[in-house]
Amino acid sequence: MSLLPIVIAPDRRLKTACKPVEQIDDAISTMMQNMLETMYDAPGIGLAAPQIGSNVRLIVVDVAREGQDKQPYCMVNPEITWKSDEIIMMNEGCLSLPDIFVDIERPEQIRVSFLDEKEETQELEADGLLARCILHEIDHLDGVLHVDYLSRIKRELILRKLSKLKPTLMAERAERHAS
Repeated sequence: MSLLPIVIAPDRRLKTACKPVEQIDDAISTMMQNMLETMYDAPGIGLAAPQIGSNVRLIVVDVAREGQDKQPYCMVNPEITWKSDEIIMMNEGCLSLPDIFVDIERPEQIRVSFLDEKEETQELEADGLLARCILHEIDHLDGVLHVDYLSRIKRELILRKLSKLKPTLMAERAERHAS
């Protein structure tokens, strides 16, 4: 397995809707494992294929806390089939927008249908942080960033700041992986 470079905003690859995965072959299976390894290394709790430069509907999530056993989910072609009416405001970060945390309203509970790594259809009911993480990563598959929920002015300020910091951030990540 190998670590993958994480795309940093602004980048057009993060704003493009992804295509469904047609078949879970060796390349997709390897991508899932590499995405999990990259997410854990970052460290993060979710990663979507566009964040590694791939335009397919694939996410990985694991919200297990430090000291708990890992509980990874690999979701191919995830689709939200139900959302609760209860909305919760929570602070979110994103591996593609380093050090940018934004308060976002999202449903407290969801139901998601997806294909697992064995190409079997699964359905998962999730709440709290897991639901939020899944929704955040599915947003990536639709070309939506968490800062897109902000006003245009706030979003543009953040993306302009990241644009200036991008070379430094990428160099820091490369240096960290080289050592």
